[in-house]
Amino acid sequence: MKRQITSELELGASIRRRRHELELTQGELADVSSVTLRFVSELERGKATAQFDGIRRVLAALGLDLFVEPR
Repeated sequence: MKRQITSELELGASIRRRRHELELTQGELADVSSVTLRFVSELERGKATAQFDGIRRVLAALGLDLFVEPR
């Protein structure tokens, strides 16, 4: 199901929701994404300074895609 993401908080909530669906801990997600546990924690909390490359790796590990569509 596609969801429009309009803020860092919504992106973080979507990542957390999918991680829970896959029954992964934040540490496990960090390991399979090659990012730090702190990065996953900050990303899920919607911290605005998250780097795009790390976000891309986390989304890939969760089987999620990021789309840009015209309004």
